[in-house]
Amino acid sequence: MKDAEWQSAWNDRDARDSQAKAENEAAAREREQAYQQSINKAVLDGQRIIDKATADVATARASSDRLRGAADKLAAQLAASEASGNSCSTAASKATARAVMVLADVFKRAGRRAGDLAEVANQARARGVACEQAYGVVRSN
Repeated sequence: MKDAEWQSAWNDRDARDSQAKAENEAAAREREQAYQQSINKAVLDGQRIIDKATADVATARASSDRLRGAADKLAAQLAASEASGNSCSTAASKATARAVMVLADVFKRAGRRAGDLAEVANQARARGVACEQAYGVVRSN
């Protein structure tokens, strides 16, 4: 073989290698874009779950606030009736009113804390689901 033939063969091989490299890079870019789109979808789904959980917590807090308001109103009514009662039932009425006020306060605190914990738990769950979805996408491909 002459130098020109060898050079031609090397040039052909280099051209094929270049073409194969370009095709492999394009295929890798497509896979990477598919992964990224799947991960973006998982993130958006997770954010939707977090948004829904946040809205649910707001709704639950509003309901809890209404219940706390009712308990406060009942405690105030008992305190008012205690002040206007006769002396025989005043001691029993005071004890009842105090118990109701303590119960109302405990109820308020417990409701607030339960709402806080529910919000944290819901967000942690949503983030976990999003992470699992993203991991599933990467693992399956």
